[in-house]
Amino acid sequence: MTSEILSFFDGRITIDPTICNGKPTVRGKRIAVQTILGFMSAGDSEQEILEQYPSLESDDIKACLRFVAQLMDNRYELAQVA
Repeated sequence: MTSEILSFFDGRITIDPTICNGKPTVRGKRIAVQTILGFMSAGDSEQEILEQYPSLESDDIKACLRFVAQLMDNRYELAQVA
């Protein structure tokens, strides 16, 4: 596994192998993109998320959505393993 730290969207989304097991996080904090998306999928508003995580900014939440949208723009192939 690489020890390189990756950064996307002007540093709003980072991937650091030493933080949250290498999951994408918001600005290197221990707040995973997956966590933000989970709150959003449960119906929480941006304002509710910002109240729960005062260190976040509105642009952080937008960056989470842009990051995932960019991931979904890739082509994926399924391979049968067994």
